[in-house]
Amino acid sequence: MKKINLKSYTDFIVEKTTQLLNIDSPTGYTENAAKWVKDEFSKLGFETKLTTKGGVIIDFGGKDKENGLLLEAHTDTLGGMVATIKSNGRLQLTNLGGMNPNNAETENVRVVTKFDGIYEGTFQLNNASIHVNGEYNNIKRTWESCEVVLDEDVNSKEDVEKLGISIGDIVCFEPNVRVTKSGYIKSRFLDDKLSVGILLGFGKYLVDNDITPDRAIYGHVTVFEEVGHGGCSSVPSGCSEAISVDMGCVGEGLSCTEKQVSICAKDSGGPYNYDVVKGLIAAAKKSNADYAVDVYPHYGSDVEATLRSGNDLKHGLIGAGVYASHGYERSHKEGAENVLKLLISYIC
Repeated sequence: MKKINLKSYTDFIVEKTTQLLNIDSPTGYTENAAKWVKDEFSKLGFETKLTTKGGVIIDFGGKDKENGLLLEAHTDTLGGMVATIKSNGRLQLTNLGGMNPNNAETENVRVVTKFDGIYEGTFQLNNASIHVNGEYNNIKRTWESCEVVLDEDVNSKEDVEKLGISIGDIVCFEPNVRVTKSGYIKSRFLDDKLSVGILLGFGKYLVDNDITPDRAIYGHVTVFEEVGHGGCSSVPSGCSEAISVDMGCVGEGLSCTEKQVSICAKDSGGPYNYDVVKGLIAAAKKSNADYAVDVYPHYGSDVEATLRSGNDLKHGLIGAGVYASHGYERSHKEGAENVLKLLISYIC
């Protein structure tokens, strides 16, 4: 495969990822992000549609409609929901997806009311002043031991209710997006908005180079992945294969780094299709993409939900390496570029 300069596409991926990261979209509150995703793929000239569940289907084109490939990514993120309005005017939350209070403590949040606008606050330990709370270091951080302190003059449950805040309101955590001079991308929710940016970069590459793939290629940007059923439905007719483009795991015992594309051989749901894994490795080698093959100990993906819902498909999972998953995550431009190289080599 001839060497291709992908720097402009990597820059495009980072630009679009940053824009999407700054649109709040915890599971259950994804309409704004899905509309943005639909509009961005439409601007590139692709046919798009919203699913009833709120996801986005993209038709990347392709010749063989009976051997289609579905690329799945997700734009829903972790977050919180108001579970209790406390008598002191603070909010107790329940998590949306795998949000962990240990790494959410002290984060700024936005409480999205159903009818009365958005209010800011901070997620704190109950009785958070170290100079007051002698047990500060010993308290286990849980959803019961932490609370949202609203940036409003409220001191009672009634004060909060007068603002229009009620049980079931969505709570969005600040992503804190940073892109360093050295190429690192830091933010909450790179899982999986970085992959949506990569699919946009892949689409732009097809358009710029006037490429029609040999097989039909579709995208599905799902909105319920973090709670397990994002990829259960809306598989386009004729698809025989589906690949989740999600984050690659970086951590102790794994070989992937943030600068690589990770190819998952097995996760908590079992092994991925052997032929697909082999094909992805071969495509990575062909394109000189820097890659790693790993087994993820605690992981599930959209494509597994697709299979569990009864679809007869081969399946695979790839993604840019992401450190500190479900926390304040970090990846690198080179990781995104290596995913793009692999997709181009595997499909084009």
